[in-house]
Amino acid sequence: MSPISVAVHAADPLTRLGLVGHIRSESRLSLVATAQLQEADVVVVALDTVVVATLDMLRQLSAGMTDPRFLVIIADQWQADLYAALERGVRAVMWRSEFTPAAFTSSVVSVGEGRGDFSPELQGKLFDQVLRTNRDVLAPHGLTASGLTPREIDVLRLVSEGCDLEEIAQKLSYSERTVKNVLYNLMKRLNLRNRTHAVAYAVRCGLI
Repeated sequence: MSPISVAVHAADPLTRLGLVGHIRSESRLSLVATAQLQEADVVVVALDTVVVATLDMLRQLSAGMTDPRFLVIIADQWQADLYAALERGVRAVMWRSEFTPAAFTSSVVSVGEGRGDFSPELQGKLFDQVLRTNRDVLAPHGLTASGLTPREIDVLRLVSEGCDLEEIAQKLSYSERTVKNVLYNLMKRLNLRNRTHAVAYAVRCGLI
């Protein structure tokens, strides 16, 4: 298995030196120069606190990266929108007070392999934010977190099973026109090219 390539972004030179030294000593990790962030599987960012401006900084760092994955190490408080942080590519957060070389390596490996690593405190905040978003933003419009309505999900599930419009209409007790409208509206709203593209979107979201 190839080592996970890691880049380090830290304003404090001593913090950067310590992180770089550990990465170089760990056979499962490979150091990437800061100037070559695009080549890194994981970018480690060491900060004192995370605030709104931090999210702008992460967006700038991720420029040119197709799948940015950040491990953020913070000394103090998290004071930014967790949803927005996830959108910027934050996949793990580690408190500096809980830092150990073993925990750091484990977190980097988790992020590099496509998983996440958040403290119970931040997980709780994220769950609360998800619930509030679903309750106050999505549910009033009949949407789920995926951006699809339950009816759209039912239709796409049957499309994925090879059902034609007539069969879908019979199974869901809709008219064929309703089924067509459901598919047309969701493809237009999400900028999907065709039914195959729509089914692929639902699969990626884990809905079918």
